[in-house]
Amino acid sequence: MSVIPTPFKSGNQLSPQSMLIWRLAQASVWLIGAAILFALFFIPSAGLLLFWNILIPVAPALFVVMVGVWRNVCPLATTNLLPRHLGLSKRKKLSAEQLGVLNLIGVIVLYTIVPLRHAVFNRNGLATGILILSMVLAGTIMGLFFEWKSAWCSGLCPVHPVEKLYGGNVLLSLPNAHCDQCQNCVIPCPDSTPNITPASAKKTFAQQLSGLLIIGGLPGFIWGWFHVPDQTTSTVNGLIGAYEMPLLGFAVSFILYAVLSNILDPKQERRLIAIFAASGVSFYYWFRIPALFGFGSFADDGLLIDLRSVLPAWSMTAVTIATTLFFFYWLVIRKQNHRSWVIRPAFADKQKLTA
Repeated sequence: MSVIPTPFKSGNQLSPQSMLIWRLAQASVWLIGAAILFALFFIPSAGLLLFWNILIPVAPALFVVMVGVWRNVCPLATTNLLPRHLGLSKRKKLSAEQLGVLNLIGVIVLYTIVPLRHAVFNRNGLATGILILSMVLAGTIMGLFFEWKSAWCSGLCPVHPVEKLYGGNVLLSLPNAHCDQCQNCVIPCPDSTPNITPASAKKTFAQQLSGLLIIGGLPGFIWGWFHVPDQTTSTVNGLIGAYEMPLLGFAVSFILYAVLSNILDPKQERRLIAIFAASGVSFYYWFRIPALFGFGSFADDGLLIDLRSVLPAWSMTAVTIATTLFFFYWLVIRKQNHRSWVIRPAFADKQKLTA
């Protein structure tokens, strides 16, 4: 049974008091996001620090434990859904084929953008700000035409594939602070489907391929990404070098996943996905935590605060071993609790849907 931390009415509708709390949380996170965006353009050193070295490092762990929090307060989602809340959206629905194509494009965009961090974004506040603004614009346009989270939050958003990979066994289900009624705009709904994974939707070839690419490729891609230093100058060789190791790691883990998924009993698919998810997030923090505190492989790349004069080097090893054990316990060993990210709201009246 899902744990609901706030009062709600029948049909999983939030009470006015609870809705006010969530709206305040959404507004607060949106303002923080706007402040970071402002800093990226006008105080780039602060903006880069806040975005790449504080916000982004927190996200994977949040996705593992309670991705519903992020799905409720993500500032880009809040902007994307504003037309729907204001009654300005045309509320079109996507077919399974269209949604599959958007999911596949989102995965490709993820694998395209992340290596560019080394070549451009990690050291260029203007470029990072333009990147974020372009996603805001894309999300807002989609919100003007398509129903609820279907086109952006559950479709094209390049972060969404990672949410589905890491969010397969969350701590608890939260109330849905955006959708007041379920319109069946995404099937299966990533927010409301218990223990969803990237392999949960297999209706079309694009859906199957996007699932394979993110499950099999992400762990090796992350490992390879952390073996590339940030580029101080933009050159063709540097741009090519930014992709070499991530794509090599991607290929190795993708092939490994493809082989194992064909050898193992289909009943073990979920366990195999959980192992690859735990491997991906563990690789991330194995390298990211030391880099945040000055113990990274490449000087000050990804540095938040230098603690080399305060902490012994072995402390980072201890922390990364602990995080790895935690993620494998949480995603692989811990029993599946049959919880979704958020609680599905009451279904909309079919007669109203027809009208």
